[in-house]
Formats: sequence, structure tokens, C-alpha cells
Amino acid sequence: MRRLGIHPEQGTDSVRLQSDELEHRRTSTVLADVLPTLSAGLGAVVDASLQIMVVADPEGRVLWREGNAGVLRRADAVCLAEGADWSEDTTGTNAIGTALSVDAPVQVHAAEHFVRALHEWTCAAAPVHDPRDGRLLGVVDVSGPDTTFHPATLALVDTVTRLAESELRTRHLTAIERLRAVAAPLLSRLSGRAMVVDTHGWLAAVTGMPPVDRVPLPDDFGAGRTWLPTLGTCVAEPMPGGWLLRVTGTEDHDGAARIHLDLADPRRPCVTVSGSAGSWSQDLSPRHAELLYVLAVHRQGRSAAQLAVDLFGDPTRTVTVRAELSRVRRRLTGLLDHRPYRFREEVEVGVLLPEDPLDLLPHSTAPAVLGARSAAEPARS
Repeated sequence: MRRLGIHPEQGTDSVRLQSDELEHRRTSTVLADVLPTLSAGLGAVVDASLQIMVVADPEGRVLWREGNAGVLRRADAVCLAEGADWSEDTTGTNAIGTALSVDAPVQVHAAEHFVRALHEWTCAAAPVHDPRDGRLLGVVDVSGPDTTFHPATLALVDTVTRLAESELRTRHLTAIERLRAVAAPLLSRLSGRAMVVDTHGWLAAVTGMPPVDRVPLPDDFGAGRTWLPTLGTCVAEPMPGGWLLRVTGTEDHDGAARIHLDLADPRRPCVTVSGSAGSWSQDLSPRHAELLYVLAVHRQGRSAAQLAVDLFGDPTRTVTVRAELSRVRRRLTGLLDHRPYRFREEVEVGVLLPEDPLDLLPHSTAPAVLGARSAAEPARS
């Protein structure tokens, strides 16, 4: 926290969002769709236990809050209010900002907060992910006076966020079915290879080629001729709720075989896939950044047990490793192999590391990352 410029004696005030920007963020996030679920699961509990529920976006900006009226007034005193910034960069170690940084449920109690002004608070927060692409949507937090601490609070918050993700998943499947109903008669009139996917690349219908679960789409994907790593050259046409992809070229591993893993910015790891026809980039979650870093270092491949040791120091955590790798492989379809897990042999992999070794995935506690930081220390000194 000191390296980020945070001081234990500083205040927690931040420049709050203007009302129009706050409203824009509220209406543009799918968290708004599951807010009733979050309120139903936590609202009555936090009010009765003298706490409040806070929902923040991926930048740590508070979008909504509700709960005990007295605690809401106390929250105003520490700027735990709508539009306030509770990222670690601004407020130091706290459940909202730290849960965002490590992308995992976190409970921060009393003096575990880095800023002394928060030592009379206890907070538990869990991240919420978009089931369509794994993107971090924000966090759900329960906060209150330190006297309201309960060891089960974090489990409750995590359970309710999983319910919210389940609701988003159900909504997504319903949308796919609607898109499929529109796509089926359209594809029946086409010759050649084509498919219809939703805006996140999930398949609704296909003709002339084997089906896939998902086609990774770049963040700036738009209509016209484009290149995709698993399909080659395509022509994309917009449809209500998705895209029609007409495949005009073949998959070209030579042209789609360059991956650039950018870890230089400790706050925003990302991966870029490029080939002769173009390139696309995606931000990475902390866990996925760790996985790709380890696979980039070990080009010969790693078993699930080895990766479990690399990430958790525990060879029995293979179920967690396989689940995370399944998500990564959906985003980098056709570029990763398994048994063992590795980048395909024809893939050219580059890694951009931060100037300071301590900034290599700074929130990571994975043994492989900690070892890389330690090994670089003599050269740094």
C-alpha cells in the first residue's frame, strides 16, 4: 500500500462521481438486472445485523448501497457512499478494493484495513462475474461496525453472489434460445460455412461446419471482414442480439500463432492474439494471468497437479486448476493444448514483464510468481 502512495493516517474521502455518470454506470451494467436478487438475499440480514450492503463496479466505484439507516449515516462519514472510489489505489486495503484486486472473496476486519480511519469497520466482499465471458462485473460487500463481525458473513456474501451469477446464466441461455429461433431459418437458406453467435461469441446456430461452444470475439468487434483465430477470415453481419459469421477463409495457425502476454501494468494484465490478418486483445483476471504466465515459462507443458503446485502450493487442487483452464481455453480457443496443458507448439509466445520485479502480478500469492519475484531480486539490487 505504501508503494501505491497510501498512508495509514490518510482519510478515506474521494472525488465522487457526478450524478449523470453514476446513473450511466448503473444502467450500463448487468448488475442492475440482479440487484433484486442481491437485495432479497442480503437486505433483511444486513439491516437486522446493523450492517449495510454495497455494490461496486470493477473500478471500485460504489453504485448502490442499502441497509441499516444508522450505519448508512456512519458510512457517509468515511465516504462509503454512492459514487465514491473504494479501489485499493485510493483507499488502501479494504474488502471492496482488495476483492477486486485479487478477484476472490475477502473479509477485512478492523485493523486489517490499512487506513486507520477504517479500524472500527468490518467488511466482507465477493466478486461477481459475467458467466458469458468470465469478465469481472464488480463486487458485493457487506460492511458495518467492527462489533458486527461474524465469521459466516463472507460465506453468506459469496453464496448470494453465486446466486446472482446463476440468474445471469439463466438469462443468457434464454437469450441464446431467442437468437437460435431467429438464426435457424436464416442459416437454412445459406450455402457454405456460417454460424450465428451472440455478442459474446456463444453459438446459437451453425451450418456447413462442426459446432463449437464459443468463438472468442475481440473487444472492438464490428461488422465487415475480420479475422478470428479459430475460423480464419470471416464476414460479420449484425443480427438482433448477435452476429452472423460467414467463413470465407480457412483456419491459419501460422497466421494466428502469436500471443503477447502483457504483465507490465500491474493493475491490468492482458493478452493479445495476432496473425497476418489482424489481432485482438482481452484483459485478464489475476488467476488467468497467473496461469498464462506459468504456461509461457514452461513451454513444455504442465500437468494439472503441477499447475496446482505452481498456483496454490497444493497438488490436490487439480479440480480448481482444471475449471480455470477450461475458462482460459474458451477465451483462447485453438491456441492451448492439454495433457499436458501448454501452448500449441506452433504458437509464438512473448511476455512483457514490469520494470520492477516486485510489480509482477503484485497481488499474486502463487508460489510460481513469488519464486519469479525472488529470483529477480538480486538482479534488481
